[in-house]
Amino acid sequence: MKISTRLQAIADIVPNESKVIDVGCDHALLDIYLSLEKNCECIAADINENALEQAKYNIKRYGVKNIKTVLTDGLNNIEVNDNDIIVISGMGYTTIEHILTTNKTSNTLIISAHNDWDFLRRTVTKLGYKIITEKFVTDKKKHYIIIKFEKGEGKYSDIDLLYGPILKENKDYLNVLYNNTFEIYEKVPDDNINKDIMKKRLLEIQSLIEKL
Repeated sequence: MKISTRLQAIADIVPNESKVIDVGCDHALLDIYLSLEKNCECIAADINENALEQAKYNIKRYGVKNIKTVLTDGLNNIEVNDNDIIVISGMGYTTIEHILTTNKTSNTLIISAHNDWDFLRRTVTKLGYKIITEKFVTDKKKHYIIIKFEKGEGKYSDIDLLYGPILKENKDYLNVLYNNTFEIYEKVPDDNINKDIMKKRLLEIQSLIEKL
C-alpha cells in the first residue's frame, strides 16, 4: 500500500505490532497502512463525521479488521494505556496543546504540528517527555516536521527547543527555515518596530547554517 510521504515518515517510526491511537485520523490511511504493513492495532479518531465516514469506507475497502473508529474531540472518551502510541498530526499547535494538557497521555507521542514547533517542544518536554526522533519531510511542496517523544528527562538548550536538537543539524531544514524567514523579513516595512527582532532571528538561523 502506498501512502503520502508525510504519512510514510510517521509510519516509519512506529514499531511493529504497536497499539496506536491516531488522533485526527482523517481518512485512516495511516492506520490502514500500519495494520497491513506493521501488524498494528489502531484506534482511528476524528472530530469530523464526514472524515470518519470516509475512514470507515477505506477500512472496509482494504478489508482491515483491527482498526476501531471513534468520533470524538481529541482523546476524549478514549481509554489510553501507557504503552499505546499516540499519533497527532494535521493540527495547529494550540489544538495539540489542548489535547495533551487535558487528557491522559501515553509513554510515546508522535506529533506533526502545522506550526509553532518551538512551542510544541517546550510544552511537551515540560510535560515530562524527551525528544527521540525528529524528521523534516517535503510532501507536495509543503514542508512538515514530525517529532517522536518518549517519557523521560532530557536537557535542551534554547537553540534545541527553537530549531530542534536533531533538526538543527539538518541543512535542508535550516535552508528552508532561513529562506522562509528571509522572505518574511524582506516584506517587513522599514518603519516596522519588529524589524530588529526579525533581523536577529534571521541572523541566528544564518549562523546555524554557517556552522554546518
